[in-house]
Amino acid sequence: MNRTLIYTVFLSCILNQLEGFAQGRIKPETPEWITSAVFYQIYPQTFKDSDGDGIGDLQGIISKLDYVKSLGINALWLNPFYLSPFCDAGYDVADFYQVDPRYGNNALAKKLFEEAHKRDIKVILDFVIGHTSVEHTWFKGSIGEDPKYKNWFIWTDNTWKTPKEYASKFIRGYSSRDGAYMTNFFWCQPKLNYGFEKDEIKYDWQLPIDHPDVLALKEEMKNVLKYWLAQGVDGFRVDMAYSAGKDFWLDVRRMFDEDYPEALLISEWGDPALAIEAGFHADFMHWFKGYDDLFHKKWFTYDEDTYSFFEPAGKGDITVFLDVFYDQYQQLKDNGYISIPVDNHDMIRVKSYDRDDRDLEIIYAFQMTFPSIPFIYYGDEIGMRQLPLEDAPAVEGSYGGRSGNRTPMQWDASKNYGFSTADKDKLYLPQDGAKDAPTVARQLSDDQGLLAKTKKLVELRKTEKALQAYAAFDIVYAKKKAYPFIFSRTDEDEKILVVLNPSEKPVNVPVGVKTTGDFRLLMGDGVKLKRSKGYTQVACDGRSYGIFRY
Repeated sequence: MNRTLIYTVFLSCILNQLEGFAQGRIKPETPEWITSAVFYQIYPQTFKDSDGDGIGDLQGIISKLDYVKSLGINALWLNPFYLSPFCDAGYDVADFYQVDPRYGNNALAKKLFEEAHKRDIKVILDFVIGHTSVEHTWFKGSIGEDPKYKNWFIWTDNTWKTPKEYASKFIRGYSSRDGAYMTNFFWCQPKLNYGFEKDEIKYDWQLPIDHPDVLALKEEMKNVLKYWLAQGVDGFRVDMAYSAGKDFWLDVRRMFDEDYPEALLISEWGDPALAIEAGFHADFMHWFKGYDDLFHKKWFTYDEDTYSFFEPAGKGDITVFLDVFYDQYQQLKDNGYISIPVDNHDMIRVKSYDRDDRDLEIIYAFQMTFPSIPFIYYGDEIGMRQLPLEDAPAVEGSYGGRSGNRTPMQWDASKNYGFSTADKDKLYLPQDGAKDAPTVARQLSDDQGLLAKTKKLVELRKTEKALQAYAAFDIVYAKKKAYPFIFSRTDEDEKILVVLNPSEKPVNVPVGVKTTGDFRLLMGDGVKLKRSKGYTQVACDGRSYGIFRY
């Protein structure tokens, strides 16, 4: 037996012993629908414009729900549509209870939820928990030291004295109030005051987590959640969830379990074990070392000489990601789920770094088979490109390339790719000007195109029990700075083997997979499996993948 086989079999045996990786993985106590959910993320201002002002809106989303349904999608994530001055694209909320007029109104939002439900599509909203806009009534009240709102934001008690450990977080001289206010992101986003733990309190202006004013704010934020649940939403993706603290979320989870057991709470925390412990059903795991080694290392590091695993150059290392993922996956102890995004509004599109549709197909195969709740960012299904900075200027706080992935959806060959009837210079952001810019209409006529392949992968994710979120997960082959990446998913007597070789170089490896039956190819090409004396020989063409039932 050669060294490669010895290493592979040894790794597989060790991983099989890890808690939570064996067959019979228990379903966490979460809404049942999440186990087979495939989400589609919609950035409202750039999805579909119905009134010709150059900005997407809720009626535009409603008009495209049949398209969303045709993808096989059964859940939506909508970025913020609340009243806002749009210093940060709507993440600076001026009123949590009101839809901004540029998108429509509250009645239209309710209609959107109802229309989605008619198509068996769940809807979750982006909930901005950590801050508001400086234009919010609450913040204006705190400036005037209104007794109700004075302490709903974090203010120091002296404009000139800001603690060194928080210095970069404070804005001075904004108002007549003698103090500086803490921000959560931009200057226009004052941080809400959820209090400080006892061991954090060093200054008089730091309130404890059980201070009456802090508790009042927490109750009001729970009221916001209740309001939108009453309108028909099915849950929330919580922006910067850690901002509110563990005690708040445990209280919210109790409320959900008792009154809204089918509603979902998914956090942007970046630490699933901690987020699940704090009460969430799932967590986005992307702001951590190792995530960039999957898709976006050049963007994260600003170094063109670095490589992600999912690049055809074949110079990446899947183990850098897996080392961190394993640790988190083990800690969950069957209590919740992880979501590994391919990209979203805060990153760059996966169609970058000269990747073509074949590269994306392999990435989406990973996305739909890995133990993760999948989220498709609008336009990724047709391979919309990341536009360079010179073609997509920063709009509403979209610095650092983020504007290049928020460009308007490309529907067809009509004016503005069918996004809007407005003049080109009135569009929220410029669009891809290339002659071969992908559109939905063009790809609908190609049964071998990326859109068709994405639909098939989505359907596979939803229908195969062994690909459900709770199914067991075992690493079969994952070697430092090597390809391919092979893993299995198991639910009771159903087993699926996934082989991924994003490298342009062919590879041939033996792995310790035993089966008495045949390997049945469910999707993919370029991968051949051959049983031989207790192990399986895996031969991969360059840029190939295979999803097999065995």
